[in-house]
Amino acid sequence: MWLLLRVASLISVLGMTHGLFGKLAPESPEAHMNVSQMINYWGYPSEEYEVVTEDGYILGVYRIPYGKKNSENIDAGYDVWLGNSRGNTYSRRNLYYSPDSAEFWAFSFDEMAKYDLPATIDFIVEKTKQEKIHYVGHSQGTTIGFSAFSTNPTLADKIKRFYALAPVATLKYAESPLVELKHIPLFLLKLIFGNKNFLPHNFFDQFLGTEVCSRQFLDHLCSNALFIFCGFDRQNLNTSRFDIYLAHNPAGTSVQDILHWGQAAKSGIFQAFNWGSPYQNMLHYNQNTPPFYNVSDMTVPIAVWNGGNDILADPRDIGILLPQLRNLVYHKEILPYNHLDFIWGINAPQELYNEIVSMMAKD
Repeated sequence: MWLLLRVASLISVLGMTHGLFGKLAPESPEAHMNVSQMINYWGYPSEEYEVVTEDGYILGVYRIPYGKKNSENIDAGYDVWLGNSRGNTYSRRNLYYSPDSAEFWAFSFDEMAKYDLPATIDFIVEKTKQEKIHYVGHSQGTTIGFSAFSTNPTLADKIKRFYALAPVATLKYAESPLVELKHIPLFLLKLIFGNKNFLPHNFFDQFLGTEVCSRQFLDHLCSNALFIFCGFDRQNLNTSRFDIYLAHNPAGTSVQDILHWGQAAKSGIFQAFNWGSPYQNMLHYNQNTPPFYNVSDMTVPIAVWNGGNDILADPRDIGILLPQLRNLVYHKEILPYNHLDFIWGINAPQELYNEIVSMMAKD
């Protein structure tokens, strides 16, 4: 996806000095802010914490402890925590390994579910003295939730309700070009991407957002590049915020995480990472093949929202997932939605955020 955007940017640079692509939209100061600064920019208090996992990763965690002061009825008043997984922009440190080493990047969403999510949730529960909290996940955030809550009953007991947005467990029917990575041989994938980080955020992404996609006419090219990989829903994307989106995304992950998704796309099943040989799998799992994640073992109450136009969390895969959820309390399919509308959609508050807050209030 980002390779397409970068090609578009190179094309645009050729005519930029001659004004061929229109004037730049007013640049948002958020494009140059960190997470806490963005929270404060909108009038909310913020706190920053570091959470250390059992295997030594240091995760950045952000908190909005309460709503705006004197906001009358604007805010629901919840204590909001923003977690991060190992390897992204905000969690790129380890007690034992340097991010320059291959050892640092030897993880996928397995480790995020086994170590990152439990460490973060335990930290929040201890800090707030709450027995249970609500968990909201989008895309891989739901995958991590499914993995963790189905294999760790102690952790699952700390969750009041799981709000799953564009959930992904299997990729059997996904039609995004991203899943075509499954056809590339493993040795070639590693030759192309290496064995460390995958699509880390860098200056070029910020340049793309502030100098290219914010220009008239080119915003359509940028949005089309996104839609090719996530599904089309042009009218629901606020292109005036491209500079902000691309200033912070992609945040990066490991090549191994991408390889894991390639395995999932090829097999059509939800299981742990295949380390490549029975011997290696035995070392990691004490069995010759990677264990399956049994979503039906998860007892956490769950509410699901999916998009009818989502080509990553395909509605047919959602159809496989839903019957396995033993404690499904709510499901809504939003027909026009693509994969990113759940976080960037203009009408997301009306379509789902207000519903989530209402459900939390009832608890």
